[in-house]
Amino acid sequence: MNGHGGHSGHGGQVQEQGVGEHGMTRRQLMRHAGWFGGAVVLSVVGGEVISQVAHGHDSPAAATADDPHTLRFVQVSDSHIGFQGPANTDVVGSFEHALGTINSLGNRPDFVMHTGDLTHLSTPAQFDQVKQMLSTARTDRVFVVPGEHDSVGDGGKAYRQTFGANTSGDGWYSFDTHGVHFLALVNTLSLEKLGHLGTEQIDFVRKDLAAVKSDTPVVVFSHIPLFAMYPKWGWSTDDALQVINMLRRFSSVTCLNGHVHQLFTKTEGNITFHSATTTAYPLPRPGTAPAPTPQVLPAGRLKDALGIRSVTYHEGDHALAVKEERLA
Repeated sequence: MNGHGGHSGHGGQVQEQGVGEHGMTRRQLMRHAGWFGGAVVLSVVGGEVISQVAHGHDSPAAATADDPHTLRFVQVSDSHIGFQGPANTDVVGSFEHALGTINSLGNRPDFVMHTGDLTHLSTPAQFDQVKQMLSTARTDRVFVVPGEHDSVGDGGKAYRQTFGANTSGDGWYSFDTHGVHFLALVNTLSLEKLGHLGTEQIDFVRKDLAAVKSDTPVVVFSHIPLFAMYPKWGWSTDDALQVINMLRRFSSVTCLNGHVHQLFTKTEGNITFHSATTTAYPLPRPGTAPAPTPQVLPAGRLKDALGIRSVTYHEGDHALAVKEERLA
């Protein structure tokens, strides 16, 4: 079985556990271009995050492929196991395809992070199925955070029974590896307030970050975006600014989320936000539909909208290489 959870000496302990548009600026265009075959390299220069596209052997990922000081991890999101509908008639098959894509990467990732909506209806059988499927990923550890579909009707109780051992509060935690500090947050339990972290979790983050040096790269995982991507649809976290303000002292911060089922990147000073795509079904772009409902694509086009994200970091470089891998 892979290990879920991690360990941190900051604000609480988490131990190993078993789970088995037109008008773009040039920089925006470069960032978007990286979604289609290149890697978006995020470099911190003079405290500012600079984006550039790297291809093949020009990327840090390629240059450090055999270096033991290189961290490699994969983000997968929104598998929605249990979903039934014309947008994807086989979410199990597409999630299996995503896991196969992970297992066929050139390097074994140090861990895999699932950023929520593991299931569609939060049933024990669905959680067990996801747990078993994640155990097939060729990696040392698997981490997860919950989505709102993982807390249907029970406030996340069934999710925490399967995945929450040795986490804090409603399932948040932190860990360190390869010189990077990771925060895994839960912002899906108060959806009447859109995404919401809550006082207890914000206090956890404050205590956790107090012991982390400012030159340490920080990566934050959450399901719902920590920035106001489209609040009308709940694509926002109402109290995230309190956490964002705590992160401003760090030279390099990367926030990775799911929920929106599409790629989107936003940079604010030292903090870059990356929304991930899904392994289940696409959602419309903000404002292009009355509501974020599953989109039915033409025959043979679904896998073009599905994918995983691989991330590479070379210890001491303050650089992250983020590459999208489509399932097509």
